[in-house]
Amino acid sequence: MELHSFDVDYVARLARGDRPTEHHFTVYFRELLLLKFRSRIRAPDLIEDVIQETFLRVIAALREDGLNHPERLGAFVNAVSNNVFHEHLRSRSRSEPISIAVEPAAGPSIENTLVSRERRELVDRVLRDLPERDYRLLRGIFLEERDKDAVCAEYGVDREYLRVLLHRAVEKARKLMRAQYVAART
Repeated sequence: MELHSFDVDYVARLARGDRPTEHHFTVYFRELLLLKFRSRIRAPDLIEDVIQETFLRVIAALREDGLNHPERLGAFVNAVSNNVFHEHLRSRSRSEPISIAVEPAAGPSIENTLVSRERRELVDRVLRDLPERDYRLLRGIFLEERDKDAVCAEYGVDREYLRVLLHRAVEKARKLMRAQYVAART
């Protein structure tokens, strides 16, 4: 694939709805996004959903706010696709039970129910073992889905530093999760 550089004119044409520019945009970024998500998402329909939602949000954002640095269009598309991907994961995890095997049509097996309960208890223990600030941060962003600007105001940080705090809290939770999972298995 030949890499493309973007300029003010390209982004303006895309925002105006120029058909050849939209076609180039979708063909170019579809290939890149497919490469990115094939290793992360097993369901082809979900990959397509993430890609389409990404395109819709990018074009809507360009039409509404424009883009201060057109040369960073690729990075913007990547960031939007990451957000869409994580939103899909969160929405699927809320609507689908956690299990390690396919559940039979008659209902969940006793083994799957126990595994799901065990995992929920492990996550609860990990969250309780986190420092208070990390617990409140993860709970507010991921469980309560609070507005990030409100969370930034509460913690007195900007969005970029909030991202750092979230990353650190998630890493602490992962480390605790691994440790408790190993301890439970031994």
